[in-house]
Amino acid sequence: MLSKIKNAQAVRKKSLKVPYSRMDFGVVEALARKGLIKSGERKGKGYKRVIVVVLQEAGRQISEVKLVSRPSRRIYHGYKDIKPVRQGFGIAVLSTPKGILTGEEARKQKIGGELLFYAW
Repeated sequence: MLSKIKNAQAVRKKSLKVPYSRMDFGVVEALARKGLIKSGERKGKGYKRVIVVVLQEAGRQISEVKLVSRPSRRIYHGYKDIKPVRQGFGIAVLSTPKGILTGEEARKQKIGGELLFYAW
């Protein structure tokens, strides 16, 4: 999903559709809160459910994504171990007990979790 968003922004698409999952929807909401995409919403019912991602036309965009955790190797960080990404210009996204949060939000709430990816 992240590669689809990055590639769609590179060719200046206005929106795109990706298959729905709760994890992907949480990631889209976190990217929207940080301003890397405009918004994301659920559409459809049952197995035809999709996420419609509305992209930024100008401003901050995703230029690179680095995946950290994989099914074969999970990487966990406590809130003290979460550092700024690219001197504050990037974001870290974590899966925490309180949902999908950015690194900055997790530090403020003093919650650690599984580090999913970095984006800048």
